[in-house]
Amino acid sequence: MNNPLLQDWLTPHQLPPFDLIRAEHFAPALEQLMTEHRQAVAAIAAQPSAVSFANTAEALDAAALPLKRVTLALHNLCNSHTTPALRAAERDLAPRLAAHYSAVFLDARLFARLDEAMRAAPGWELSEEQRRLLQRWHLDFTLAGARLEGAARREFADCVAELASLSTSFGQNVLADETEYALQLQNEADLAGLPGWLRDASALAARERGLDGHAITLARSSAVAFLTHSSRADLRETLWRAWTSRGATPTRDNRPLISGILQLRQRQARLLGYANYADYALSDRMAGTPQAVYRLLEPTWEAALGQFAREKALLQETARREGLPEDIAPWDWRYLAEKVRLERYALDDAEIKPYFSLENMIAAMFDAAGRLFGLSFAERGDLPRYHPDVRGWEVLRDGSLIGVFLSDNFARPGKKGGAWMSVYRAQGRHGGISLPIVINNTNFSKGEPTLLSLDDVRTLFHEFGHALHGLLSDVDYQRLSGTQVLRDFVELPSQLMENWALAPDILDKHARHAETGQPMPPELRARILAAQNFQQGYATVRYTISALLDLALHQEADGVDDPSAFEAELCQHYGLPAEAELAHSLPHFNHLFNGGYAAGYYVYLWAEVLEAEAFARFEESGDLFDAGLADALRRHIYSAGNARDPRQAFQAFCGRESSAQAMLKKRGLAS
Repeated sequence: MNNPLLQDWLTPHQLPPFDLIRAEHFAPALEQLMTEHRQAVAAIAAQPSAVSFANTAEALDAAALPLKRVTLALHNLCNSHTTPALRAAERDLAPRLAAHYSAVFLDARLFARLDEAMRAAPGWELSEEQRRLLQRWHLDFTLAGARLEGAARREFADCVAELASLSTSFGQNVLADETEYALQLQNEADLAGLPGWLRDASALAARERGLDGHAITLARSSAVAFLTHSSRADLRETLWRAWTSRGATPTRDNRPLISGILQLRQRQARLLGYANYADYALSDRMAGTPQAVYRLLEPTWEAALGQFAREKALLQETARREGLPEDIAPWDWRYLAEKVRLERYALDDAEIKPYFSLENMIAAMFDAAGRLFGLSFAERGDLPRYHPDVRGWEVLRDGSLIGVFLSDNFARPGKKGGAWMSVYRAQGRHGGISLPIVINNTNFSKGEPTLLSLDDVRTLFHEFGHALHGLLSDVDYQRLSGTQVLRDFVELPSQLMENWALAPDILDKHARHAETGQPMPPELRARILAAQNFQQGYATVRYTISALLDLALHQEADGVDDPSAFEAELCQHYGLPAEAELAHSLPHFNHLFNGGYAAGYYVYLWAEVLEAEAFARFEESGDLFDAGLADALRRHIYSAGNARDPRQAFQAFCGRESSAQAMLKKRGLAS
């Protein structure tokens, strides 16, 4: 087979040749690359020369790159543009790839060499980044079971392979439920309450799926908009039940998979000497222990509950006027909240969204990146792409090319829900300059033009913050590049970038009406800013209970036989209001069971504490684009990758310790 995955990619910037790649190319290509990788690391382990930084840590970094190039292509396509053939390939390859990497990490001779390097390193002349690389490789191996022996070593490897299979099945089940469902709206009565932009988007969604009339999908932007605006309580309930039952449908029930995943994780933790998986996962995080996380989550929970009660009282008044039960159903909350928002702040999505067209907001985030970091973006229509929705830009700084930015913004069948950033190639310099290829995925409802809600705008800027973390990376080794930092630090650059979405200069220039081109009126902007903390009690309660559930779940040393019962009991223990529900019920909680956030969903709040302190420096300066602060932010946060301990990196920029009080104040939850 003439396999394009095994050839040099002679495309612009060596992007994958998507038009040539087929699902059947991945298995033979990855099999060959895994063999070559095993040979490369075996050679590192067996070399007769004395151990050195160059022939251990540096050599490991270089050996990983050919296999990484193709696995990134596979994972990105499976998330953004999957097909039945790709899903089958993913199911087949996930356990094989996991077993391959596990075998590398469990190579006793290789770890012995790393161990020797760690002991010798204090006597070597190494840069801070080189010492960090050696430490990270050594820790990677340790946490992957390198110190285990005999039967324990084999058991750990079996857990790794089986976890990969179960996690892949979990994610594919959620994706299938999201892809197959559509709530068809057949007549004017079904469309009651829907603004024009949502009618247009739902008509387009129906056409894309070959359906008549209008369709509401389980993409977040579609589902939330319908729950917010539809005046049909019966249809809101129908959609809400479909949305919340993802991963728990009769033909795709993820709950047995959850139990299996949790048991395997706890076995791994015990084999490594940890009491439970949460202790194991947090050993390589800024938080360090579950107790440190609870010290953040529980006060936030109590503050959020108080605010939620005040918000509920307002909604109950509106419910009485609307003829709805005062005992508010979860599918009625957003609908009533929109009524309250209109009453208290005179804010209506129909008035706001025309000022936030997707095209204008892309220009806004590029403008912010240019003013902060000196970046410019030149769109190229000839870059390879896997779907017509994808757009691509060359990214320059001071006139020099630093990377490629891809953007895939629309929901469609075969694309995972949510929003995320990924890379096709990470930045690095060792062995030659590697320019990063970064991609942002969102799931907006396509329109003509596509109009965004405030939450959509924040999501766009959030993922762009991750993209900047990858694009501005300035390290030697790809193992330390960009977003490959501790999990509770990785959300700092993304959440920080959200602040510039509503910066006055950005709004003045880019928040222009999609039809008239007129700037947003000052009084509308004032109302938007005044309402920034509207419904923060609701949002914080839903997020925090999900983080508490995640942590408690992974502290259960014997696993959990009945995930739904565990979820219900924990919600009862903390007193979760029935109207709020969980932001993520376990059967569709991809962050935990098909992502890297197990025992780590708390990280968004942890990073928000850091972000509130960091952005306060700009606010205190009186200039949200202060050149000196922006340069320090780039050097210490966005460009440093994992070449420096995150505590030191944050201290170097902020000059002070973080405090949860700044975060609570920003959310409007401080006492």
